[in-house]
Amino acid sequence: MTDREGAIIPLEESFNVIANYVALGVEFGAVFVVAFGSAQAVIGLFRAIVSGTADSLRGREIWLKFATWILLALEFALAADIVRTAVAPTWDDIWKLAVIAVVRTMLNYFLAKDIAAFTKLEQDPEGNSPQNQTSGTSSP
Repeated sequence: MTDREGAIIPLEESFNVIANYVALGVEFGAVFVVAFGSAQAVIGLFRAIVSGTADSLRGREIWLKFATWILLALEFALAADIVRTAVAPTWDDIWKLAVIAVVRTMLNYFLAKDIAAFTKLEQDPEGNSPQNQTSGTSSP
């Protein structure tokens, strides 16, 4: 092994250590986001129960706010996985990252779809959209 090769290996190992610390910090951010979202959901649920407004609509609102925090945490976790895989990945690492990315993307898609549907329901709670109105009555 020449000096040049000897210098490259410690550099790669150093970069790997730095990447692992960065990934650990990003994972800490994901844990913090989940903890914050969980606390917010529990407090919201407690307030709804105490105030007597705990119904399915309020429960769905609390769930969707929590789901938003979960989505953010999933993005943090995916970022941590990407950072860890960035340093000399094996094919096994790449396949694991691909599967994790697909699962998280699907969760993100369906949760975002639920959030959009709830937002639409929240804006029009009685279903007074143009499709639900009879053709004989029209608003000015």
